[in-house]
Amino acid sequence: MRAVLLLVVCLAGAAMAREIDDNTMVTMDIKQKQTVILKLLNHVTERLMYKDLEDMGKNFKIEDSIESYTKRDVVTEFIKMLNVGFLPRGEIFTIHVDRQLKEVVSMFHMLYYAKDFNTFLKTACWMRLYLNEGMFVYALTVAVRHREDCKGIVLPPPYEIYPYYFVRADVIQKAYLLKMKRGLLDLKLCDFYGIKKTDKDVYIIDENIYDKRVYFNDEDKLRYFTEDIDLNTYYYYFHVDYPFWMRDSVLDKFKTRRFELTVYVYQQILARYYLERLSNGLGEIKEFSWYKTIKRGYWPWLTTHTGLEFPARFDNYVVVRDTNLDVIRLCEEKTLKLIKLFIHINGLRLELTKHEDMEMLGKLIYSNLDKNDADKTHVGAYRYLLIVMKAAIGLNTFNSDKYFVAPNVLDHYQTALRDPVFYMLQKRIIDLVHLFKLRLPSYTKEDLYFPGVKIDNVAVDKLVIYFDDYLMDMTNAVTLTEEEEKKTRSDMIFMARKRRLNHQPFTVTLDILSDKTVDCVVRVFLGPKKDHLDRVVDINRNRQNFVELDSFLYKLTTGKNTIVRHSYDMHNLVKDRMMTRDFWKKIETVSDMREMFVKDLRNFHTGFPTRLLLPRGRIGGLHMVLYVCVTPLKLIDNVDTSILDTTRKDFVVDFRSTVLLDKMPLGFPLDRHIEVGNFFTPNMKFVDVMIFHKKSSCDMKTRWYRWVLKDYDMVERTPIESNYFVDTDINIKVDRDLNLNDF
Repeated sequence: MRAVLLLVVCLAGAAMAREIDDNTMVTMDIKQKQTVILKLLNHVTERLMYKDLEDMGKNFKIEDSIESYTKRDVVTEFIKMLNVGFLPRGEIFTIHVDRQLKEVVSMFHMLYYAKDFNTFLKTACWMRLYLNEGMFVYALTVAVRHREDCKGIVLPPPYEIYPYYFVRADVIQKAYLLKMKRGLLDLKLCDFYGIKKTDKDVYIIDENIYDKRVYFNDEDKLRYFTEDIDLNTYYYYFHVDYPFWMRDSVLDKFKTRRFELTVYVYQQILARYYLERLSNGLGEIKEFSWYKTIKRGYWPWLTTHTGLEFPARFDNYVVVRDTNLDVIRLCEEKTLKLIKLFIHINGLRLELTKHEDMEMLGKLIYSNLDKNDADKTHVGAYRYLLIVMKAAIGLNTFNSDKYFVAPNVLDHYQTALRDPVFYMLQKRIIDLVHLFKLRLPSYTKEDLYFPGVKIDNVAVDKLVIYFDDYLMDMTNAVTLTEEEEKKTRSDMIFMARKRRLNHQPFTVTLDILSDKTVDCVVRVFLGPKKDHLDRVVDINRNRQNFVELDSFLYKLTTGKNTIVRHSYDMHNLVKDRMMTRDFWKKIETVSDMREMFVKDLRNFHTGFPTRLLLPRGRIGGLHMVLYVCVTPLKLIDNVDTSILDTTRKDFVVDFRSTVLLDKMPLGFPLDRHIEVGNFFTPNMKFVDVMIFHKKSSCDMKTRWYRWVLKDYDMVERTPIESNYFVDTDINIKVDRDLNLNDF
C-alpha cells in the first residue's frame, strides 16, 4: 500500500505529524481526518506504528465515556460482549459466522454512534490496538462510508489494505524471499520468475497468468475477469455501502431503493459475466442443483496472512453430504417459505403486482425483514438466504466451528467473484426473482412511448479490446522489520504485475429529434445478439443478458439534439485508482480537496471499472447489440436535482445510479416480459455492433515457454534425419500382393 511514507517528509504536512490533542481534533479539517484514517489502515496486520494514535488508544476508556455516544445501549451491549471475548487478533474474520457478525456490527455501532469525530477517532484507535484487525478494517470502512463527518474521506483500496485476497500466494511468497535476502537477486531466477528491480528500488513480481498450473478446467479461461482487482473492489464497496445487516434508518437519505438496487447489481454482474463467457465460447451459466455434482472445480491459489490456504474445490464436487444435510434442508425451506410468503405473512400480503414490491422481495432474499414488517419469529425462516447457500457449498461455517473457521473464497466479499460457483448461486436466486416478476404486467405501448421524441441515429466507434499490464502495490503483505516500524515505512516496495482487460476509448453519438423542450432519461444497454452456438436468441430469453452501459438525465431542446457520450465519461465509472502512496503525498500539497475529489477521485468508492465496460470480444469480432431508449423523466418526490452538479463544493455525493432519481424500475424497459407487438417505439433503437479483440504478445507468456517448456517440448528435441523426406520415397515400388503377416 502506498500509505507507508513518513508524514514528516513533506514540510506542508508538518502540522499533521505532531501529536494530536483534543483541541486539534475539534478543529480537524478534511485533510487531517484523511491522514489519520490512512495511518489507521496502514499495515493493519501489524501493531500500530504511530505514537500519537497509539497513546490516544491506550488512554481511552470506553467505560468512562458512555456519555460520548448518542446511544447508551450500544455501549453497554458492546462492553458485555467485550467481557465475554471478541475474536482474537491474528484470526481470520468472516462475516458469515454468526458470532463474528454480531461482534463486528457492535464495533460499527460504537464508531457510528460516536457523538463527534473526537470520540470516533479515539474509539477507532482503541479498536486498532486491541481488537481483531479484520474486524477493525471492516467496521471502520463501513463507518467512514456512513458517518456525516467522514464525507469526503477516501479509503485505501481493499487490495492495498490486505493484498492477500487479491494476489496469488506464490507471488507474495517471492516477495517474502526477497525481503529475507534483503533484495539480493539471482538474475537467472529473476528472469525465470519475472522479478525486476527498478531504479527507484521498487521490486516488481509477475503474477503470470500463463502458468498452466493455475488452470483447473475451462472455467479458468475467465480468471482475467473474475479475479480482476477492480471488479472485486466494486463488489466489496457495494456491500460496504449497502450491508445486508444494516437498518434502513442508518442509511444516507440519498441511498434509496437499496434492495431493488441490490437485486439489479447482482443481475448486472451476472449479465456481464455471461458476456465474457460468450467471448470465450463457454455458453450459458450452468444450472445449480443441490443434488447434482458441481462439474467444474476451482483452485484459488490464495493464502491468508496466517499461512492458511483458501481451500480448493475439485471437479465433480458432491454438494450433499452427511455433514451438511441440515443446512441444505434449511436452504430448501427458506426458498419454499419465500415463495409461500407472497400468499400471506403475519397479516402482510405481498402480491408483487407493482414494481414497488421489488424492494420487499429484495429485502427478503438478501437481507432481513424489520420488526415492524413481520414478527421476529418469522424473520428467522428466511434471513440471509445467500449466506446459508454459501455455507452449504463451502466449508459449512454453520457447523464446522462457530468461533474459528477456515473460510473459502465465498465467505469474503473481496474474493467471492473469483469462484465460478458464485455465479451459479446468483443465477439460481435471480431466476427466482424473474419468476416473481412474471406476475408484473408487460409494459403497454403507452408505457414505452415518448410522444414527440424520436431517436434518429445511433453511431458507435469501432470497439477494440486488448490486454495490458497493471502494477498493484502489495507492500502491506510483507511484514516490517523493527527498524522499519520505527521509521513507519518499508524500505522495500513490492508491486505485483497483473495482466488485465482494457479497451480503446470510444464514443456513442445519439441524434434525438424532439418537438419540445423536455427532461428525459437516456439508457444505453449492451447485449448479445447470438448465443455460443451462433443462434439468434429470442428477446425475452435474452433481455436479462443486457448490461447497462450508461444512464443519465438530459434536457432535450426543440429540434435535433446530438449527444456524445465518451466511454470514460459514462455514468458511475472509475478509472485506475490512485495508489495510496501517491495519494498520501498529494494531499499534503493540494489546497482544495473537493477539486481533487472531482478530478482525480471521481467515483472512487462507487464506480464500476471503466476498463471492464466491454467484454473481451473475439479476434474476428463478436456480434453484439446496442440498445438505446429515451423516456420522459418522472422525478421522485422531494429531490433537488442540483445534487447532480459535480462542480458544487459544499458536499460530496456518490451516485451509483442517477436513474434512482427516476420513478421507473431499474433496468426499465428490459425488466419485464416483452410483448413484441407493443415494444418497439420511435424513442428506442437497436443497433448491431462488433467487438474486436486485439491480440498482443506478453513477455510473461514468452518467458514461460522459454524457461519451462523448452526442456519439455519433445517435438523440438526429437532429432530428424536429413534424408527422411526425399522425393525418391514416393517412387519406391510396392508389391501389392505382399502379405503383411510375412513381416
